Amino acid sequence: MENPKIRFKGFTKDWEQRKLGEIATETYGGGTPKTSNEEFWKGDIPWIQSSDLIDECLFDVRPRKCISQEAVSKSATKLVPQNSIAIVTRVGVGKLAFMPFSYATSQDFLSLSGLKIDPEFTVYALYKMMQSVSNEVQGTSIKGVTKDELLAKKIIFPSCNEQKKIGAYLHSLDNLITLHQRKCEQTKKLKKYMLQKMFPQNGAKVPEIRFDGFTYDWEQRKLGDMGSTYTGLSGKTKEDFGHGDAKFITYMNVFSNPVANLDMTESVEIDSKQNCVKAGDVFFTTSSETPEEVGMSSVMPENADNIYLNSFCFGYRPTEKFDLNYLAYVLRTESFRKEMTFLAQGISRYNISKNKVMEVEIPIPSLDEQSRVGQYFKNLDTLITLHQRKCDELKKMKKYMLQNMFI
Repeated sequence: MENPKIRFKGFTKDWEQRKLGEIATETYGGGTPKTSNEEFWKGDIPWIQSSDLIDECLFDVRPRKCISQEAVSKSATKLVPQNSIAIVTRVGVGKLAFMPFSYATSQDFLSLSGLKIDPEFTVYALYKMMQSVSNEVQGTSIKGVTKDELLAKKIIFPSCNEQKKIGAYLHSLDNLITLHQRKCEQTKKLKKYMLQKMFPQNGAKVPEIRFDGFTYDWEQRKLGDMGSTYTGLSGKTKEDFGHGDAKFITYMNVFSNPVANLDMTESVEIDSKQNCVKAGDVFFTTSSETPEEVGMSSVMPENADNIYLNSFCFGYRPTEKFDLNYLAYVLRTESFRKEMTFLAQGISRYNISKNKVMEVEIPIPSLDEQSRVGQYFKNLDTLITLHQRKCDELKKMKKYMLQNMFI
């Protein structure tokens, strides 16, 4: 039998092949106790359903429901011993998880218990197998995989020591992925909280949280009193795009980024009749399918030649000096976003008037305080990006190792 492409040093023996049903001492199905019997759902036995499992998360399942012993005895569900593997075979086929505690499941699961090979290795080998099963049934009328079909599938495994090395290595990657995901989510929550606390709310003249040394009241000024608007690309057909020496800021760039990402541009021919964007300009989306997504904003970070704005946004050019980062984040605060949602008009598609946007007031502190606030939120976004990037890199590594550390 051939060897995997990537293997730990010191291991040379051939891998064995067995049917999946041969590596588990017991298998368990599942069921759903009567939902009309409230007493069934007041116990302490975790009862998992497909939606409790997250794709690619093979550990740390957090059940949302618990059932009683009576519910187990009076339904098709079974009490599964700890250290088993729960596999979704119907709705959500392809998901699975190692369960370190005893549990019960819905009818969408088959659980393997009393494993004869290393549990960590097994859960990754099964994950790789179930991805293939999921791809086979996707887009077909087949709703899942039967118990007999699953238990007849072949699993190939090495010696016990090599199993342990592979399982521990992949689990360590998963732990790192979880760590960066958690830090990313925590930083996003902190950013959301600070966007509410570091800008004045409900007519207040100062924010609740403020850097030391700043005491002056903030001003409220209308956007229209501090700048003017311009239009995005006009007079173009689809044949004009995808080539040329000019670039334009895309709609998704504006929608996704408080500060525009200059890598998210597309080509267009140079046209002297169009408005070129400049550093400090603000771009607003004018249309969306939901009112909550209208009027999303992005600030141009630097000057560059021959860059235009897409035709589904309008530009705003301040005539007064702002800190670029402050302007980017004050326009993403919850209070400003509520103003944009209120101004959105439409039925199946919502639009916003740039004249109405110009009537909206924003809070403005001194330039020094703007700089401190803007830099703080820029740093938070940098942290979010770093954690997300690291998470993506680790996921790619895990995918590569899953493809090359198994036969």
